[in-house]
Formats: sequence, structure tokens, C-alpha cells
Amino acid sequence: MKKTGPVSRFMAEHYRHFNAATVVEAAEAYDACLQAGSKMMITLAGAMSTAELGRSLAEMIRQDKVHIITCTGANLEEDVFNLVAHNYYKRVPHYRDLSPSDEKELLENHFNRVTDTCIPEEEAMRAIEDHLVKGWTAAAHSGQRFFPHEFFYQILRSRELEPDFQIDPANSWLLAACEKNIPIIVPGWEDSTCGNFFASHCIEGLFTPQILKGGIEYMMMLADWYQKNSQKGVGFFQIGGGIAGDFPICVVPMLHQDLQLENIPAWAYFCQISDSTTSYGSYSGAIPNEKITWGKLEPDTPKFVIESDATLVAPLIFAWLLNW
Repeated sequence: MKKTGPVSRFMAEHYRHFNAATVVEAAEAYDACLQAGSKMMITLAGAMSTAELGRSLAEMIRQDKVHIITCTGANLEEDVFNLVAHNYYKRVPHYRDLSPSDEKELLENHFNRVTDTCIPEEEAMRAIEDHLVKGWTAAAHSGQRFFPHEFFYQILRSRELEPDFQIDPANSWLLAACEKNIPIIVPGWEDSTCGNFFASHCIEGLFTPQILKGGIEYMMMLADWYQKNSQKGVGFFQIGGGIAGDFPICVVPMLHQDLQLENIPAWAYFCQISDSTTSYGSYSGAIPNEKITWGKLEPDTPKFVIESDATLVAPLIFAWLLNW
């Protein structure tokens, strides 16, 4: 399809070689998957929510170009932190010049730094903790159990945060996902600020860990979803590396090799945006062909590696797909 949006026209004209060409080719192959009826998973590592990737990702979700998301616990919570506390964030453009004493001063003022952006503890983290505690308490009293993302969905659906919104809610990817009710997989949620909150309350005896569904149940949920949605293929668009990518991609060999199920298709598309250079022994730095040996991809699966900053590249690919 000929691109008419200003950003996608610019890309078509100038992104013709090397890493730039791969950006366009990956976007074209993503679009081809959707046109063929395939579903698409996006995985979010790093600090994509604090980078405000929701400004483009939310519209991708609304236009049915994303069907399932796997993310770190940090990305799950930080989208909501930004939604309700954006005006209190502190930007530090000179972060490379900060001394240890400068960093200590940020801590003392309750600012937690993510590269050039500091998240305010009280207005963001503690405010959301209060809402989560209500949900955890209700679950404990009712004897119900939920996934971490479901507690966030409950908060958003209650609309109790709306008076506190400090950004256009159209730019929240989690709110868009909630409105579409798309599944979210959050492996290793315990490694997050809100996970630490929950652990501390369990240590205090306020809750028991059992009210939270965990990683094994997330894999079971994903296995069920994959079997129901992979008839025409499922693509895998990976932003960053680590657990957000490694956990969900393993569902295919698990279904085929461990459960010995027949007719389990490999992932239909693979693209990774990462600044991890190709290396030995590293998941994030492994080239896609290595995944063939694990039964995750086929030799003819469209495969792309874009070695760049995802905050630069992902919005461009989304702009191509949205014809911006």
C-alpha cells in the first residue's frame, strides 16, 4: 500500500539502506502479517512507558494492530504513573553530568531517575499503591485471585483515577489495552516497584502471596491464547530483550516439545529492536537464527534485527503502520 502520511512518506523516500532499510522492511513485513490475518504480540522491555511510547502504541492497539502484549512489571506500572503524575516528573537533560551527590539529592527529594527522567515517589508510586491496596484487600476478603495486570485493569475500569489524569488518556497504552480487553503477560512482575510494595505488605502480614497469580499461570494463560489464535499465525515484535521477550517466545517449543501437541505453528514473524550488539551467550544479543534451533522460528520466518534505540525506531515503525 502506497504511504501517504508525512512520516511514512519520508521513510519510504530516505530509509533505503543499512539499518534504515531494515526498519522499513520490518514495518512492511509486520503489515503483511496483519493483512494475512495474523495476530501480533508486542513485548516491552526497558523503560518504554516512561519514554511515553504510549503516544504511538495506544493508537496501534486501538486500530487492532496489536493483539497481545508482554511487558515487564515496570512498563505495566509506569504507564499509569505517567498517566496520573506527569506534571510532577522531573527531567534531567544533563544526567550524564550528575555526580554521586547529585544523585543522592534526587533520592532525598523522592525522585527515582530513569536516564533523563525522574519519577516522583509520592505523586506516582505511593498514589498508585493506595489504589492497588484497595484491590488486593478486596481480593483477600473475597478469596479471589488475579493476575497483576488484572488489578490495574480493575483500577482503570473503576474510573477512580480519571480526576487525577495529567496527560491525554489517549496516550496511555495500558488504558487502550484495557478498553480493548487485550491480554497482557507480565512475567517476573515481582521485579517492579509495585511488586516490591506487595512483597512488603505480605511480609507485614496484610496479604498472602496467593492472591496474585504468577508466572506459571501466565504461561498457562499464554499457551491457551496461542492455541486459540495461531491458526493464521502470530507475529512477535520485540522491543528490547530480557524476560519480556524470552518468556513468551518459549510458549511455542513448550506446546510442541513438552506437551507434544501437533500442528503448533512457530511464530510467523520476528523483529527485535535492541541496542544489544550480537554477542555470545546472551539472549538479547542472539541473532534470530539461533531461535530456529529452539523451535521458536522456522527457517523461512521473516526475521529482522534493528540495532538501535527503541525510543527512536518503534514510533517510526508504528507511524508506518498507522500511515502517519
